[in-house]
Amino acid sequence: MAGLATAFGSGAMTNSIEELADADVIFVIGSNTTEQHPLIGMRIVEAVQKKGAKLIVADPRQIRLSDFATIDVRLTPGTNLAFINGILNVIVTEGLANKDFIAARTEGYEEFKTSILEFTPEKTEELTGIPAATIREIAHTFAKAKNASIVYAMGITQHVTGTDNVKALANLALITGQIGKEASGVNPLRGQN
Repeated sequence: MAGLATAFGSGAMTNSIEELADADVIFVIGSNTTEQHPLIGMRIVEAVQKKGAKLIVADPRQIRLSDFATIDVRLTPGTNLAFINGILNVIVTEGLANKDFIAARTEGYEEFKTSILEFTPEKTEELTGIPAATIREIAHTFAKAKNASIVYAMGITQHVTGTDNVKALANLALITGQIGKEASGVNPLRGQN
């Protein structure tokens, strides 16, 4: 909760569960959603099957959602922060950031930019085991979506870097303008949903 509370003032989902059905891209990381949150998992599957949403799944394990994923990656356990920073690096260095949204609704962008420059796709591949080309594909898919939702659970929060993992996901939503509008946002799956 601390990561989202720092970024957005609240640790709750930024969207309703129903809005997942209208997302063009859904990025699931650190969540075996169909097992732990079956109703939400069902909505994600429906978004893919009925509405053509692109699903990105990042987890050390193959999970049921992997069967429906457009992009499915197995990152090395404990490398979530490097992985997300690698995606952020591509968005910044390849001109995919939503500059208007950043200028109007964020602060500290230049400092943020400096903090992720070392996480090139090639360096991120070394750390996570995910090919640099796939990291680029994920960044482009997420950044170019009309509406993109991030879904995560304890698979990224129960680490020494858990709060930083969540802050990095918030940064991903912020630099792409995927927050503050319907079917776009950062959605932790916890008991208080």
